[in-house]
Amino acid sequence: MFKFHQVKHIFDTLDKMRCLRKRSTVSFLGVLVIFLLFMNLYIEDSYVMEGDKQLVRETSTHQLNPERYVHTFKDLSNFSGAINVTYRFLAVMPLQRKRFLTIGLSSVRRKKGNYLLETIKSIFEQSSYEELKEISVVVHLADFNSSWREVMLQDITQKFAHHIIAGRLMVIHAPEEYYPILSGLKRNYNDPEDRVRFRSKQNVDYAFLLNFCANISDYYVMLEDDVRCSKNFFTAIKKVITSLVGTYWVTLEFSKLGYIGKLYHSHDLPRLAHFLLMFYQEMPCDWLLTHFRGLLAQKNVIRFKPSLFQHMGYYSSYKGTENKLKDDDFEEEPFDIPDNPPASLYTNMSVFENYDASKAYSSVDEYFWGKSPSTGDVFVIIFENPIVIKRIKVNTGTEDRQNDILHHGALDVGGDIRYFKQNRQCVTYIRLGEFKNGNFEVSDVNQKIPFDIHCMRIYVTKTQKEWLIIRSISIWTS
Repeated sequence: MFKFHQVKHIFDTLDKMRCLRKRSTVSFLGVLVIFLLFMNLYIEDSYVMEGDKQLVRETSTHQLNPERYVHTFKDLSNFSGAINVTYRFLAVMPLQRKRFLTIGLSSVRRKKGNYLLETIKSIFEQSSYEELKEISVVVHLADFNSSWREVMLQDITQKFAHHIIAGRLMVIHAPEEYYPILSGLKRNYNDPEDRVRFRSKQNVDYAFLLNFCANISDYYVMLEDDVRCSKNFFTAIKKVITSLVGTYWVTLEFSKLGYIGKLYHSHDLPRLAHFLLMFYQEMPCDWLLTHFRGLLAQKNVIRFKPSLFQHMGYYSSYKGTENKLKDDDFEEEPFDIPDNPPASLYTNMSVFENYDASKAYSSVDEYFWGKSPSTGDVFVIIFENPIVIKRIKVNTGTEDRQNDILHHGALDVGGDIRYFKQNRQCVTYIRLGEFKNGNFEVSDVNQKIPFDIHCMRIYVTKTQKEWLIIRSISIWTS
């Protein structure tokens, strides 16, 4: 168990570190960085203000006086202040405005292989110009070896100068003096001492990265430094977030591996940073992230499929050991992601356990499961606002339960909505077609229906003894 005196020791250490701030001077490397930036600036970028085309290399302080922590996690709102640490800005331009998404990477020197540049390249190449306007990438060069950091900084500024000047890429470092003790730590799970030191430092690396990123954007996604991205991953993430408006969540997962592709609200980052720092020596980072999600009352994993990020490294950053883990749900090529506009859902079918109607409309790996439907049973979607629909696709059944499909049913749409005892209902419907082998798909709906659609319903046309799984309902709007 984590004891009080250990918590106190960590934060006493951090308090002492406040007096260790040092002003950094612009070294020869700084001059070299500026030179490389302008040598690489061949592409005109209207998004960059002309007066901002100067690389800033300086030390800046992110600080709020942290309150003494309560020794319970029943209310994590006490962890809202920033961690007191002075960052070294290795390559940073002032942001003109807050972005939608920050992508955070922490990187250290590896004994074998180096995938950081390929990861950064994948982020930018797999994003459109419009998407890049809403993205910030923050790289924490977290190794204590200054020679390695200088080499990596030169490589990054040579290859990605344009993105640095555009404010899309920032490179930072948290100095070693701000780190807690990394030797003589508890050897939980019988891990060897060097393994405990590695994973404990990694927790602090990420804590300082999260702390820095707290006010850059609305959302934050965590990646490793050896990851490949799917095409237009940003748009996919944004659509998922939009589809979950009004739903409480702490963590959304866009990969099933480790802490790759974990998405958070930026307002939760200070609490998560404190959490990782407090328990830095207890367990690996991905385990702590699971505990954090549970403590903030998100009981179940919310994971999007297909995965948007793939592990591409062959050698681990720990001792260069082989690590060939792959996410078999990853799809690199562009795929058609539905819009699924905000809506309320209703069914008069008997629902099995907690497989409720909303799970069929979600972008994550869930589904609706109802007991044997009867003729006239319905599954209704009522949109918050009338919409123009281009395409509809509904899939029933799963690989494990291939007979739990809608054997006899149809899909209808309605536009004439009325209020009945504070509930909205469409009074008339037009039939778009019948289900075939448990599936339904129709295109060019906007050319077939002469009105904006307020409601959509799945209508059971014949009683069946089998139960019904509605695996996914996908809607593309005009």
